[in-house]
Amino acid sequence: MNPPNILTLSRFGMAGLLMVCLSVTFPGSMIVALIIFILAALTDALDGHLARTVYGCTDFGKLMDPLADKVLTAAAFIGFIELGVMPAWMVTLILAREFMVTGLRLLAADKGIVLAAGIWGKHKTIWQMIFIIAVLFGGVFHCLEKCDGLIWWGGLFVTALSVWSGWHYFDQNKNLLTAK
Repeated sequence: MNPPNILTLSRFGMAGLLMVCLSVTFPGSMIVALIIFILAALTDALDGHLARTVYGCTDFGKLMDPLADKVLTAAAFIGFIELGVMPAWMVTLILAREFMVTGLRLLAADKGIVLAAGIWGKHKTIWQMIFIIAVLFGGVFHCLEKCDGLIWWGGLFVTALSVWSGWHYFDQNKNLLTAK
């Protein structure tokens, strides 16, 4: 197990800690959630950089890195429903996209093909992370209610981008759906 893959795996643990911070109110829980999420986002950037420049990309990393991103962002979005920050229909669309793309990756893997994340998926992940960090900052400064409209439009943007990137991913790999 090389360092980039260890960093990838660490995001699964950070996702669990993030969910605890968003679900259990304690003094400083939003600050801790923000710090955890930023650290996790940094590990995402670092593991990709290390894999591309030092250690080499592995099939494990190509499969698990996007999955770790999905678990991390899913934890945040589900926490946002609980906090009343995001409507469940937006989170459902985002998670449906994530499950469908993961299913397509598993189908490809069954055929001996590893599907790496595409450019739209990378944009989707970056914008989701920016949105999550912005909402967590709002929670730290107790201004979520004042920014309700802005958060709603931001949530709609990341939802639409998620759906678009999923459609694009399926369109690029539609041959996997018909191949025997």
